[in-house]
Amino acid sequence: MAVFSRAISAFVVLLLFSFSEAKEILVGGKTDAWKIPSSQSDSLNQWAGSSRFRIGDSLVWKYDGGKDSVLQVSKEDYANCNTSNPIEEHKDGNTKVKLDRSGAFYFISGAEGHCQKGQKLVVVVISPRRTVISPAPSPVEFEGPAVAPTSSATRLQSGLMVAMGVFALGLF
Repeated sequence: MAVFSRAISAFVVLLLFSFSEAKEILVGGKTDAWKIPSSQSDSLNQWAGSSRFRIGDSLVWKYDGGKDSVLQVSKEDYANCNTSNPIEEHKDGNTKVKLDRSGAFYFISGAEGHCQKGQKLVVVVISPRRTVISPAPSPVEFEGPAVAPTSSATRLQSGLMVAMGVFALGLF
């Protein structure tokens, strides 16, 4: 039973690492997404609203660096499409921005008139969830009579431990 408890604990830890891994995310989900949207439903903010961004993720833009750029700006400059005072300016056509904190990040096109026509993006990075997983209790912490390992109680207890791990991770 102790071996099984350790196996479940190791599985849960590996599962946590796989969910918290930073990712490179292609803006708009495709290489030609950084452009003036053809409609409101084509807006990058529609895409961003249905995506999850975490601290450590990186946004990647693919675009023609000779014709466009990506400007990271303040909330006010985003609202006013002000290109004159960017926090960061990228013109290489293959831009990568690391999301290093929770909260909103604002991006606009540096091409003349593009922001006013909707070529802009707000990305909200979620705060990390603090999940505390305590180790499985040792067998001496369980009260009650000992159960033979060949009985159905072992399968029930194993199933309950797996279910507890799934609920602790928020997977259900």
